[in-house]
Amino acid sequence: MNAVDENSRRAPVRHAKFKARAAELLQSAGIEIDGGRPFDIRVHDPRLYTRAFAEGSMGVGEAYMDGWWDCPRLDEFFARLLGAHIDDKVLTWRDALHSLRARLINQQSRSRSFEIGRRHYDKGNRLYQCMLDKHMMYSCGYWKDAQTLDEAQEAKLDLICRKLGLKPGMKLLDIGCGWGGMLRYAAERHGVEGVGVTVSKEQAELARERCSGLPIDIRLEDYRNVEGRFDRIVSIGMFEHVGYKNYRTYMETARRLLADDGLFLLHCIGTPKSVTQTDPWIARYIFPNSMLPSARQITTAIEGLFLFEDWHNFGADYDPTLMQWLHNFRAHWDELKSDYDDRFYRMWTYYLQASAGSFRARRSQLWQLLLSPNGVPGGCRVAR
Repeated sequence: MNAVDENSRRAPVRHAKFKARAAELLQSAGIEIDGGRPFDIRVHDPRLYTRAFAEGSMGVGEAYMDGWWDCPRLDEFFARLLGAHIDDKVLTWRDALHSLRARLINQQSRSRSFEIGRRHYDKGNRLYQCMLDKHMMYSCGYWKDAQTLDEAQEAKLDLICRKLGLKPGMKLLDIGCGWGGMLRYAAERHGVEGVGVTVSKEQAELARERCSGLPIDIRLEDYRNVEGRFDRIVSIGMFEHVGYKNYRTYMETARRLLADDGLFLLHCIGTPKSVTQTDPWIARYIFPNSMLPSARQITTAIEGLFLFEDWHNFGADYDPTLMQWLHNFRAHWDELKSDYDDRFYRMWTYYLQASAGSFRARRSQLWQLLLSPNGVPGGCRVAR
């Protein structure tokens, strides 16, 4: 018997072994294989089990893209899986290699900084126009008194403007300005002048169009190259692309650009545990070179540069935001599918639901930090 025949003969035994282990792990999260509940998985290819234990999250995600398994409610599946920390129990040599690479290489250096723009934000403005709200905010909405995505994103923009205390004539810098929604809102509602920087060519083009006629300058530029002096700085959903090797440089840059009596609002996803890399599947297919900061990493980065005026966590609000993006994406798929294939559809819905599950399980947080260089005299009364 040759090696190929021997491997074929042993494959069902390996699959059965790994299936038993998978069933045991999933059962601890209340999930069944081929069960009847919406969060149970339906396995179409028994090779899934071997692939999952050999390749970790990369194998699980790619197997889903390949149609090897399904789940009616991936968001709830991931909420249960991550809530039970099953992911921590399945670590592979690939995870170790990914971690080592992240430690050795500055994956968010100047020379690499435009990669995230090309590979994620340049996927097509039409995709994001269909998925997002009218302001095109690709970050967590504020659902405290909101009923719709438009209301939640406008409430978020209003909250940020009130925290920053924007006034007519102020100069506002938006680091990672996206499609210009924040700057446009601030200019129209509060009379500020703005500069926005992004590493996405498509974002910059549409942002300039959307901000036409307003005192706003949109630049295709790395944040480290920005020059000038600003009364206020805001950064919404960009710090996740900075990388732990550059956290201090980022904060030093913000301090250099901010007036001595200015305020800086940082809006970012955070994690309760310090890490030096992101999930391998997310890094390959969704956000290359991304990384979620911990509270410790942030406080270390700002030491001697800024004082904390406020730290606001409303991470639970990301769950309904992501689910609304999912709804919008699915609702507009007929008009998008001429530009994207079915594999992209599975990848994108997997990404949105896995992310929603992470926030639902409280494994991911959403923070708004309000920082000042020298402290606001008399203290800062922060909006909520």
